[in-house]
Amino acid sequence: MSYAPPPRLLAAAHAVGIPQVCYLPGFLDRQPADALLARALADVDWRCERLTMFGREVTAPRLVAWYGEAGTAYRYSGVVRRATPWYGEIRALALAVGAALRWRFDYVLVNRYRDGDDMLGWHADDERDLGDEPVIAAVSVGAERVFRLRPRRGGASTAQTLGHGSLLVMWGRSQRDYKHCLVRTRAPVGERISFTFRRLANS
Repeated sequence: MSYAPPPRLLAAAHAVGIPQVCYLPGFLDRQPADALLARALADVDWRCERLTMFGREVTAPRLVAWYGEAGTAYRYSGVVRRATPWYGEIRALALAVGAALRWRFDYVLVNRYRDGDDMLGWHADDERDLGDEPVIAAVSVGAERVFRLRPRRGGASTAQTLGHGSLLVMWGRSQRDYKHCLVRTRAPVGERISFTFRRLANS
């Protein structure tokens, strides 16, 4: 299903120089963003994730959790992640993001970056479970971190700092044509949590 964000959202968003990617600072006001960060740090069922990379298992440099509608499951890196039923704040956030984008989300991958050593390597959200042109919407709370995108076929990367309460949206061919990452930093930074919403193609 072809998708484009509502014109009013695009008018308020910042273009990042990548087709079908936009950034909206201040999607959440300061107080609700602070409250969401505190609640997630305290109540989310954080796990250490094991990934298969280059034929061997490694521990991901971040903590993770998965929430969503009953029965949803998302496969990546050879493992099926079955969603924990989402509770009030996360469900409310999913509904708010869905209303802003005019799109329904049924699953969220939550990443917790405890300090500058925690990161997310180069990848694309192009798993079969997401369909051909997935809509990925990431809400960030906590410390600012640098997010980068680069063309799959080579070329310079583009950087975007993700602020507290911000929303990053990727749609269309963005996952086919680009990869993205959250880079490590030696600067002293606090905790950051990202809520990356998606709709599973089989739901």
